[in-house]
Amino acid sequence: MNLRNFVGELKRRNVYKVAIAYAVVAWFLTQLTTQVFPFFEIPNSAVRFVVIALAVGFPIAMLLAWVYEFTALMSLAFSGRLTVLVVAIRQRSNAPSFHQTKPCARYNFFRRDAG
Repeated sequence: MNLRNFVGELKRRNVYKVAIAYAVVAWFLTQLTTQVFPFFEIPNSAVRFVVIALAVGFPIAMLLAWVYEFTALMSLAFSGRLTVLVVAIRQRSNAPSFHQTKPCARYNFFRRDAG
């Protein structure tokens, strides 16, 4: 496999987006732990553990992004929050309830029943 095809495949599978999102969240968690843990007299080894866990988790997140081709909606669906979000939106609107919807075959979005 040449490098150009590999980079194209990374873009297609949204691995770049997951890498950027992971880096932002890891940076935030690192900053939070380095600022808050000393205040509560939590030992420095806990801060080291958080940083090492984030570093070890990065390749795992990239592998999952590659295998499952994560998108923003997929990550919500895997966490189960998408269902809660859709139910909350549907309860506030006149949209059909879940028993009146079928998944669209092409995009897996919900659509109204014909009957």
